[in-house]
Amino acid sequence: MRTVLLRSSACLALCLAYPAFAQDQPSQSGSGPAAPPASQSLTDDGSQIADIVVTAQRREESVQDVPIAITALSSAQLESRGISSTLQIGNFVPNLVAQNNTGIGSANSYFLRGLGSTETIATFDPPVGTYIDDIYLSRQNANNLSLFDVERVEVLRGPQGTLFGRNTTGGAINVIMREPGKEFGGFAEIGYGRFEKIVARASVDLPLAPTFSAKVSGYFQDDKGYARNITTGERLNDDDGWGVRLDLKGDMADWARWRGSYTRIVSEGENILNFDCNPANPTDCGGRFVTTGYSEKRLPAPRFGNLLVAPTVPIAITGRKATYGLGQKAETDIITSNLQFDIGENTTLSLITGYVNLGQQFGLDFFDGRAGPSVANPRPAVRGFPQGGFVILNDGTHRQFSQEIKLDGTLGNGFVDYVAGIFYIDERNRTDFADIFGVAPNLSLLLADRTLKNKTEAIAGYVQADFNVSDQLKLTAGVRYTDEEKTFNIRDNRASCNDGTIEANCLVSQNLVALNGTRIPEKQSVSIWTPRFALNYKPNENFLAFASATRGFKSGGWNARGTAGNQLLPFDPEKVWSYEVGFKSDWFDRRFRANVTAFYLDVTDLQIIAGLLNPTTGAITFLTRNFADYRNKGIEGEFTFVPVDRLNLYLNVGWQDDNYRIPRNSPATDAYGIQSVSAQVASCLAALAAGQIPNGANTAPTGTPPNNAPACANGVVTANGTIATPVRTPKWSLALGASYELLFGDSGWSVTPSVNASYRSRQEVAIANLTIRDQPSSGVNGSFTANPFGNGNYITGSATPATWLVNASIALTAPNDRWRFTLECTNCFDEVYNQSSLSNYSYINPPMMWMARARYNF
Repeated sequence: MRTVLLRSSACLALCLAYPAFAQDQPSQSGSGPAAPPASQSLTDDGSQIADIVVTAQRREESVQDVPIAITALSSAQLESRGISSTLQIGNFVPNLVAQNNTGIGSANSYFLRGLGSTETIATFDPPVGTYIDDIYLSRQNANNLSLFDVERVEVLRGPQGTLFGRNTTGGAINVIMREPGKEFGGFAEIGYGRFEKIVARASVDLPLAPTFSAKVSGYFQDDKGYARNITTGERLNDDDGWGVRLDLKGDMADWARWRGSYTRIVSEGENILNFDCNPANPTDCGGRFVTTGYSEKRLPAPRFGNLLVAPTVPIAITGRKATYGLGQKAETDIITSNLQFDIGENTTLSLITGYVNLGQQFGLDFFDGRAGPSVANPRPAVRGFPQGGFVILNDGTHRQFSQEIKLDGTLGNGFVDYVAGIFYIDERNRTDFADIFGVAPNLSLLLADRTLKNKTEAIAGYVQADFNVSDQLKLTAGVRYTDEEKTFNIRDNRASCNDGTIEANCLVSQNLVALNGTRIPEKQSVSIWTPRFALNYKPNENFLAFASATRGFKSGGWNARGTAGNQLLPFDPEKVWSYEVGFKSDWFDRRFRANVTAFYLDVTDLQIIAGLLNPTTGAITFLTRNFADYRNKGIEGEFTFVPVDRLNLYLNVGWQDDNYRIPRNSPATDAYGIQSVSAQVASCLAALAAGQIPNGANTAPTGTPPNNAPACANGVVTANGTIATPVRTPKWSLALGASYELLFGDSGWSVTPSVNASYRSRQEVAIANLTIRDQPSSGVNGSFTANPFGNGNYITGSATPATWLVNASIALTAPNDRWRFTLECTNCFDEVYNQSSLSNYSYINPPMMWMARARYNF
């Protein structure tokens, strides 16, 4: 019934909005048609730091008045720093690490203050939420958004459990699109860059009536790919795609407004495993190299139809995914509607409706046509199998509907400012996917072929109030109550599981039983309160001090990557308390800005994803459990300085110190028979004492336990039997840069050089911190040319050294900002570092890119 009521309110909102556009009422707001010049981070004369208006508390406020750790980037700052996608934001925000997911260029994994996820399957939720104009994107499969007509981006650090709700234990990234302008105008831009990259962007504002405007914008990008496949000759890791957006805004009356949009985004970007030296010829280090024999061409016949698991038994892959070649494609449709009514002088009612439809297809080889690296075989030979090494085929559809009813206003003659509302979301996912393991040129093993369906339905009520005790003192209290239910079911697509008999290895509901015999539930429910408390003290207009305590949570889910019924285990919700103190300040007539926050993060039941390599078969088992609790503390500072007119300097600094916490006196196994971390450590230390080498070959006789220390280098236990360092949490993160607008007399022409650098100190990128190094090792299970203990030179794995990245640009601007010509580079010195590790293979960052752009504003 609640679904019917909420969807009816959305339809009513749209129906009310439609007939009123022709009314002759003055517009409440609007934006100019042309993008601002690069100096708009300053005031018009470039002498002061300008304020940015944000909606971090779901109402418009100056960023300097918001008692939240927030990084706000205007469109001008995005341009001057060379930020063209949400992925690149990670280089500029303290304690934020952003990367493309393994294989999938359209998917970003964000780790903010240590909380993040690399999983894209729909039974997992990301702890750093992405929002577009208040609409939550549940899936991170396609959250690498091209910033082609954006007003600003807000990065909220820390849990946002009261006002933003679902799963934002780490934080939120809010993308606010530019509104339609009241006057005709717009821009057109074209660019050409390295790897034959072509980029085109355009936007036009169309005032269709005195009270109704439209904006049409879009982008197109295409390149040849920066990685060369030495087996097939193809170019890979291109970043192709396009998008269009129609944005409408109208005034129904002086007390009613509506804004709605439709966006279509198509992304064909990949992050396929590649190397800076040719694995087939290690002396060739002139580019990026891929070796898989799995081709990117889509085939009209089943892709794996002629591959055999035995001389006479063909692999049969079901559905259209059987024809997928190497690569991925994501298509996203986003519909938004925001209908606002002024109720009296001090209250606004907003009906915010969103619909997201995402389809994603990919075929990805995660072993590059080879075996997985191990201590026994640290540099697997190039095999070039046409079926690849370890391939996942995926055909997914993900749909969500959300409806929010929000009130914001003032009570008690200005004593209370409040935001309150109801939020509802209905998400339905269908994922058809198969895992194939290559054994020989014409020999493959089908690990699983299944269709997963899962659904989430949640409703929440929230309220937050600011009590203005005096002109200087403000107390904030808020709370959100969430009632959520998740369900899932799975169907095995293999013919042997659909012939009237159910075999024990079929992935079907009746086989969802853990190894200890416990039934795996197909439904999860959670009801939870997430409060927030804050104290603000503002002695004058240039200084704000604040302290806050905030609770957040992230939903539970299922380990749906498993290839056996006993692996599809549930995991519990992740809960967090965050405590912050800080200040925001402007000095010297707003020529210097200093914003500083200290935080302490206390997480219980941290959801940890571990990819475990079976040393016998070479196949991967993905397992997610609430392995540990987590603590993180740190400091974040953002400083901006305008020493002379039109010169802008900034420095963003983050420091953090984190660790996993293992509950004491925990039982040896959990409710589903999975070994606890403390018991795993004991098993690992015993294996090491017996002379076993983790990640080495398993030479134990058939029927006896493996003798390669399987409890070591798995989960959060390192090869040395210690608790691992949390991933993607460099102790130090820095971003600094400068830009200067040089005027050519009174001609109106100017040139603006800009340089930006980011630094991340040493970090680990694999849960167990496993890195294979080249010093020989030996034990009871054999002698090896490499070791997992940290001795010797790096071969592959988790460890990532400290890294600097530099971006630079120079822009020539014509009078009145009519024309702008820009030359820019990202990763200008072509630094190479490890972003992620999967089954001991290291995924490295993209190489240096350059681009020349020409833009015309009209």
